[in-house]
Amino acid sequence: MLYCQKYKIKRRILLQHLIRRCPSGNVNMNVAKSGYHVFCANSTPACTELAKKITERLGVELGKSVVYQESNRETRVEIKESVRGQTIFIIQTIPRDVNTAIMELLIMAYALKTSCAKNIIGVIPYFPYSKQCKMRKRGSIVCKLLASMLAKAGLTHIITMDLHQKEIQGFFTFPVDNLRASPFLLQYIQEEIPDYRNAIIVAKSPSAAKRAQSYAERLRLGLAVMHGEAQCSESDMADGRHSPPCVRNTFGHPGLELPCKSQHTLIFVFIVMMAKEKPPITVVGDVGGRIAIIVDDIIDDVEDFVATAEILKERGAYKIYVMATHGLLSADAPRLIEESAIDEVVVTNTVPHEVQKLQCPKIKTVDVSMILAEAIRRIHNGESMAYLFRNITVDD
Repeated sequence: MLYCQKYKIKRRILLQHLIRRCPSGNVNMNVAKSGYHVFCANSTPACTELAKKITERLGVELGKSVVYQESNRETRVEIKESVRGQTIFIIQTIPRDVNTAIMELLIMAYALKTSCAKNIIGVIPYFPYSKQCKMRKRGSIVCKLLASMLAKAGLTHIITMDLHQKEIQGFFTFPVDNLRASPFLLQYIQEEIPDYRNAIIVAKSPSAAKRAQSYAERLRLGLAVMHGEAQCSESDMADGRHSPPCVRNTFGHPGLELPCKSQHTLIFVFIVMMAKEKPPITVVGDVGGRIAIIVDDIIDDVEDFVATAEILKERGAYKIYVMATHGLLSADAPRLIEESAIDEVVVTNTVPHEVQKLQCPKIKTVDVSMILAEAIRRIHNGESMAYLFRNITVDD
């Protein structure tokens, strides 16, 4: 009996001591209320906007950390609170300086790993180097290299959005949740485009036809596909699979006489590779008097989109929209869009592009922080992710 009373007294003293140290009655709000930490690995303020929106929806605070570049351009990361035994989410948006962002993510993941974090989950809305997911001549599959680096740094799970190729998920040795932005873009079409029932979904190349068909089916609209020599798709590039290359035509030069230095005559054969001929540009589908909506996953160099818009205008489309998940908008993209026949470019905030919006008022942004926050909540609580993929087609 006496022992129990002493135990109760010690417990009361300990609680009073804790309350005295934290007047709110909670030692660590981010851990006690939620059981996980959310960090942002970006060193530039413009890239932290998405992370702030996600944490506001989750009702938690960003984890305390410092990410900066030293005078010699080396990246340094310091974790300012305990993460031992915790589930950690690292939100990393990719700015124009792609390689610096990758190093920030790798170093932060490794710092959390060495700080004994239980699970480290990367939230990477736009996965960099996703276009380099196939072998090109004597190049390399850089996307696979990056997947191996992330696993080595300590990541155990990744949340991303609209990978350039779904097969990229096979490069990872841990789970990958590839979310879709199409529900948000479809909602924008239905709410922000007047008379969208008179629209037609356009694929700017045959390789983008499946995605365009997915949009067209859900909106119950028509489909048009651009086809011809104006397109230069990735499938047309030499990928090094044929070694030696296929022979289209072989013949000897008629005016060449070869000296015979032995009984065996040396025969020289000239291999002429015929250039791949493409048919003239055509639009498969009627766009006359319609609103043309071009859909794709990434809009970076906009020359193809501008050329497609000009052809659609010539064919009678009276308004042209471009919808894409990731708005990289590199180089002179804002100026080219402003001077083109494109009426509006709609992208999500997976990549920061506030500067480009100031240069071109045609660029509009759709917020996808809600689905990213819900994915974090479901993964932490061990709930199914199937709800986030409802009404999503296989080709989306």
